[in-house]
Amino acid sequence: IGSPLLSFLLCSLCTPLQAWYNTNELFPFLYQTEKAHFLFGGSKMKRTFSTELAYVLGIVFVAWGVVLMEKADFGVSMVVAPAYLLYRWLSPAWSFVTFGMAEYCLQAVLLLAMCLLLRRFRVSYLFSFVTAVVYGFVLDAFMLLGAMLPAGSVWLRAIYYVLGMLFCAAGVSAMFHTYISPEVYELFVKEVSARFGANINRFKTGYDCVSCLIGVAMSFLTFGLWHFEGVKWGTILCALVNGYVIGRFSAFYEKHWTFCDRFPWRKYFVPDAATQMSAK
Repeated sequence: IGSPLLSFLLCSLCTPLQAWYNTNELFPFLYQTEKAHFLFGGSKMKRTFSTELAYVLGIVFVAWGVVLMEKADFGVSMVVAPAYLLYRWLSPAWSFVTFGMAEYCLQAVLLLAMCLLLRRFRVSYLFSFVTAVVYGFVLDAFMLLGAMLPAGSVWLRAIYYVLGMLFCAAGVSAMFHTYISPEVYELFVKEVSARFGANINRFKTGYDCVSCLIGVAMSFLTFGLWHFEGVKWGTILCALVNGYVIGRFSAFYEKHWTFCDRFPWRKYFVPDAATQMSAK
């Protein structure tokens, strides 16, 4: 297509994964310094990867993936569809309402629903809301960047869509490999599937399908019957395959890296870990 921005997008997904995989080859000095070992570890067979870094990358990847899917206009991710529709509904009347703001407001409601379903509350759950707020600000920043991307041909939009879906899946999988409280969406899947002994990838697929149906209902209620706004064929496709793609990313991560803590923060997020440390 000849666009420098397109070249940037095509490389944006491959670059972080390739850099992770080839860190030893690209930057051999990282394994010769104490600081690098602190972040990545030093095993050549199966490298260690910081769970804290996985948390940061998870937020960034998911936010960028959502922006690319919104730019493609084939339908946003089913998970964020309700927040996107709330944003589209409220922003014309109240200009201060942003996509990110709608995200963390709805996630606060979902967090309350999760606590009622599990019949328990942990202080660490509150940090999921903090994560949602941080994610909201990152999302709004990326929305400004996404506004500068060209959106001409259907093929270019298709590239945005595919890259966006892959980024979202890679980010969600990264969040599943950290002890730091993820967004409420991922926390809900992680906690509820563990509580009822369900396979997390299958549960994620079911959760995505329910979110998709909620998005369709909100679209009809907000913009009129049979008017699909934000929820389109791309949303349905993402709902069907997202759980599988997340599972593939998880398998890739676990094949090449061992996730371990680099900071003594786990006890503040996982009460059981603190209890075990006290017992020792």
